[in-house]
Amino acid sequence: MKRLGLLAVLVQVTVCYLAPAARADLVMRGKALYQQGCISCHGRGANGVQPYGPARGANGVRGAGPSLVGVGALAADLYLSAGYMPLRDPTQQPLRHEPFYSPDDIRALVAYIGSLGGPPIPHPHPERGSLSQGLRLYTENCAGCHQMDAQGGLVTGGIAPELRNATSMQIAEAVRAGPYYMPRFPADQLSDRELDSIIRYVQLTKHPVDRGGWAIGHLGPIPEGLVAWLMAGTVLVALARIIGEREKE
Repeated sequence: MKRLGLLAVLVQVTVCYLAPAARADLVMRGKALYQQGCISCHGRGANGVQPYGPARGANGVRGAGPSLVGVGALAADLYLSAGYMPLRDPTQQPLRHEPFYSPDDIRALVAYIGSLGGPPIPHPHPERGSLSQGLRLYTENCAGCHQMDAQGGLVTGGIAPELRNATSMQIAEAVRAGPYYMPRFPADQLSDRELDSIIRYVQLTKHPVDRGGWAIGHLGPIPEGLVAWLMAGTVLVALARIIGEREKE
């Protein structure tokens, strides 16, 4: 028993000793990746590069990237894991794509940006949230842009993306970071538990219950009813014509 206890202590000490070193190596790797792919727009010190200001990116490139100091691992993970970055044109809206970087490279870049200060990556628990509360909060704060079925929509000057492919973590990150035109919701506006409820509702929209059967893309009861009447009317007209032709014979 004494040997097992001593072994446990040695393992714990080893882990505590190696963790900071491994973290430092990850940050240095992320810094190297940053210098390869991000420095032109965000600057050598990640302080941002203005298109007409004195700051310059790598090789004097005039970028238009904001400062990354203080955005934290939270924003970095959202933009990289969702494929929002890098952008070919800094004036275009970031849209979801396949991530440009591998998961390992994303972890390294997130570690480096996180080392510059800012909030960490959130870890939501939608299973703890309330579906009814999530529906109410989503209706009040999100549906105006993302629609009730989370299929996205058009807003002034941009596009509110659909949330079908967004993970729980990415939704939490977007709510806290406020990417592009989306407003930021700090914890004093939406608590972590309320955020869990919103995410739980968004998860429901990905697999809705279609009690009526054919959902026709989840357009809603009125469009779906109109389509049903149109199809039924077409069938009835066709039947009436067939019956009329037979009567003539």
